[in-house]
Amino acid sequence: MLSTIISGAVYGMHSCLIQVEVDVSPGLPCFQIVGLPGSEVREARERVKVALKNVGVKLPPMCINVNLSPADLPKSGTMFDLPVAVGIMTALTRIPKEAVENTLLIGELGLSGELKPVKGVLPIVREAAGRGIRRCILPARNAWEGALIPEVESIGAADMETAISFLLGEEQGDSALSRNAAVDLETLIRQSTADENLDFADINGQEGLKRAAEVAAAGFHHLLIIGAPGSGKTMLARRLPTILPPLSAEESLEVSTIYSISGLLQSAASLKTTRPFLNPHHTITGRALAGGGRIPMPGLISLAHRGVLFLDELPEFKRETLDILRQPLEDKKVQIARSSGTYIYPADFMLVGAMNPCPCGYYPDMGRCRCTPYEVRRYLGRVSGPILDRMDICVEAMPMEFHDITRHASGESSSAVRKRVMLARERQKERFAGTRIQFNADMNAGEVAKYCRLGAGELHYMEKMFHNMQLSARAYHRILKVARTIADLADSSEIKEMHLSEAVCYRRMDQKYWQRL
Repeated sequence: MLSTIISGAVYGMHSCLIQVEVDVSPGLPCFQIVGLPGSEVREARERVKVALKNVGVKLPPMCINVNLSPADLPKSGTMFDLPVAVGIMTALTRIPKEAVENTLLIGELGLSGELKPVKGVLPIVREAAGRGIRRCILPARNAWEGALIPEVESIGAADMETAISFLLGEEQGDSALSRNAAVDLETLIRQSTADENLDFADINGQEGLKRAAEVAAAGFHHLLIIGAPGSGKTMLARRLPTILPPLSAEESLEVSTIYSISGLLQSAASLKTTRPFLNPHHTITGRALAGGGRIPMPGLISLAHRGVLFLDELPEFKRETLDILRQPLEDKKVQIARSSGTYIYPADFMLVGAMNPCPCGYYPDMGRCRCTPYEVRRYLGRVSGPILDRMDICVEAMPMEFHDITRHASGESSSAVRKRVMLARERQKERFAGTRIQFNADMNAGEVAKYCRLGAGELHYMEKMFHNMQLSARAYHRILKVARTIADLADSSEIKEMHLSEAVCYRRMDQKYWQRL
């Protein structure tokens, strides 16, 4: 007899519903799975046979054929265990066909029949909801992911026996089955807060640095901080998420989907309701940063999507590792090609780098710097020109004075700065309504020409700056985008020369260090 069970698989950021077709017929005893199964899927035969035996279901000596449709898509992972087992039970008429109609099943089986959590549940349930599926049976530890999609009833089962009993309509007398109520994502986002132990008020002095951070947060601009050791570079970077606009519900689902695919959503507490902040060590490999593997998985730049990727001690990263960032910084995505297909992951993140100006950290203060010109040149040369060109704001962290260190913190709190950032964000939202753009940093060259128009005086000023600073076209457009953000913070509908002047100052640090050598 033939049965069909609905399951799903993830391909990059996209998911696809998979029809698990099971046929049980007389013939030589066999159990085979077709439809481009990977090694994990082929091993499902042994897990399913033993799990069924241990829950009291003895398979007859018949020919069992399982087809995963569409058959031209490669299948990997362990999420097909439960649908294959239920498909066999349905084909053997142990479960009525009507019981599995319009129901999505996902789950890995243990040999005892236990249902173990799997990766990628959230995007699969979202796809199922779009295709009209209204019920899903998931491992108990994945059920809360399904509950994020209100259109689908999420049923969590601790083991296969419980899932089968639910399909048969039998009453459950224990807690092995859970019906998860829909999660109100908007409420979770409102209740979530960034790390309460971090606040901008903790930073004494460094007013110029804090101003640059505010501009960067308001327009989601890339930021590079250069300064001597102990000047507050890392301290400020770690507090950037506290002044960023909160995630929208759609952004939260988008980011949580990436973490679900990576297997990092272990519980409802790990749902991404605040902007990610990732701080990798400088020994990270290019594959870990960009993603990859035999079955490509998201890298750190995708896990930092809609948030902050902080690279401390920037020149200590391998140059070839840093250069991997060049294309994602422009395209806002990572494309990984394998023989099995092309996988695309989003990578729209805010890059924040911190670095010393030389190996000892005190250049250009020649009274303290112990480095030779060659050592300074070699150190700064580890950060390539194309990466510098992509940094919207480059700012210097000045050495701390004694009175700045000893006085009580009296700066603005993160909440006060965030209010101004949110007002600037609202202006951008109104300006870009109906477009793909969210922040000023997202504008391309054509959109810069449309939304960053200059008056005659401002245009003449930028012409002088273009020639004096020997700007590239990319650098010129980035100055205009930063100026647009500064104008938004000042509640100005027009970009004025004072806004351009401040934006130009944020491009002079690279000339101070790199071009003087």
